[in-house]
Amino acid sequence: MRYDVEVGGRRRQVVVTKTGDGFAVTVDGTTHHVDLARISGHTLSLIVDRVWPADTSMAPDPSAGQMTVHVGGMPVVVGVNGRGRYGRKTDGAAGAGPQRLAAPMPGKVVRVLAKTGDSVRARQPLVVVEAMKMENELRASHDGTVAEVHVREGMSVEAGALLLVIQ
Repeated sequence: MRYDVEVGGRRRQVVVTKTGDGFAVTVDGTTHHVDLARISGHTLSLIVDRVWPADTSMAPDPSAGQMTVHVGGMPVVVGVNGRGRYGRKTDGAAGAGPQRLAAPMPGKVVRVLAKTGDSVRARQPLVVVEAMKMENELRASHDGTVAEVHVREGMSVEAGALLLVIQ
């Protein structure tokens, strides 16, 4: 999965790929091996490059369109895809090409708010996924038409699972 992440006003390109024993996380062209374990609802234990352990917690703030990530007790405000919306994934810039909406984390599809052929507007809610006892409303990054719907209500999804495509 490819993300554009904004941290401290600086945009970074992040690519996350599942490997046999963890994840390959590439940040601005530099790849790191990451092992993780969930400690509690919003707390992860990360080992980066088999050396650096850090307890990480995430606090989503949907009203502000961002999340605060605490790494070793230090808070960092993060916006994903450069528009302050975590959990949205686009292949390319907003408004350019299809939007491939993917699940931000493992969870359960609670609501599907669009069907194939529907016209949608930018920021319109499309799918609601429940993860870590929170509902995550995933929205369109640009105006378009729903080309494909890959999920239904009640379906379990893995992180990165394709939910729908907007042309």
